[in-house]
Amino acid sequence: MQFAKGKLIAIGGAEDKGTDLEKGEIHRNNLNFFELGILRRIVEESGGPLSRIEVITTASTIPYEVGDNYLNAFGKIGCTNVDVMHIRNRADTNNKEYQQRIATCDVVMFSGGNQLRLSSIFGGTALFQKIMERYLNDERFVIAGTSAGAMAMSNTMIYEGNAARAHLKSEVKITTGLGFMDNVIFDSHFEKRGRFVRLAQAVASNPSCIGIGLGAGWLSSAAKDPQAGACATAALGAALIAHAALCLPKVRLHVRPAQEWWLAPIVGVATGLVTASTGVFAIPSVPYLQALRL
Repeated sequence: MQFAKGKLIAIGGAEDKGTDLEKGEIHRNNLNFFELGILRRIVEESGGPLSRIEVITTASTIPYEVGDNYLNAFGKIGCTNVDVMHIRNRADTNNKEYQQRIATCDVVMFSGGNQLRLSSIFGGTALFQKIMERYLNDERFVIAGTSAGAMAMSNTMIYEGNAARAHLKSEVKITTGLGFMDNVIFDSHFEKRGRFVRLAQAVASNPSCIGIGLGAGWLSSAAKDPQAGACATAALGAALIAHAALCLPKVRLHVRPAQEWWLAPIVGVATGLVTASTGVFAIPSVPYLQALRL
């Protein structure tokens, strides 16, 4: 297994108000995350305001408006070397100009929208292989994504599932994502759209994966306050170590039916606290769900 030298930045997506697939709504976008410091963090990780940034709007149903909003947002923090790729189908990925731009840029930024469009349009293409090659081998290369762009980063990807019906069997649909990170499942707009149960279902059906819920409040606090970010990082590390300690030795717990009524609320509260502080849905919910033998 090759470890990537590049960097991934997954953004929860509160800034992306262009679509709500669960409600079938399309709103006008209002990019405001530059005020939260998230775009600044992307620019810092890529080497500064002179970095070459390529925004990919494939996931969006309003790509030109989204692209203009990103140009304006990056411009407000001093970036002038920014361009947009409006890739709408697989044929567009064969554009030699796009391939050359990917080969020379410092940042690829995937916008929000529909994550299934990203995996179906980019999967297996030469353009995607170039992005993956740079991510694996270039330590200065940054891949960022917001909302759908973040959810598509993992190998296991949620592509459909109404949060209100996520507790029902087969309501959460899973497919293969872009595969920049293995053994995780990202879900965005985590707290605002109530996707806790949706991510729980996805992890329960893919127990080798760690669920990561992306919420703008947690991300923005880490971006604004370095000390808060350091604490969140330490808590995240502790959660991942605990998850690995249980999963790698294949430890399997057992909960008797008579214990469920009092144990379930405790696990729920504990999982909520861990998820709120780290963004990771794994401890203690995943071992508990496995112990129920669902």
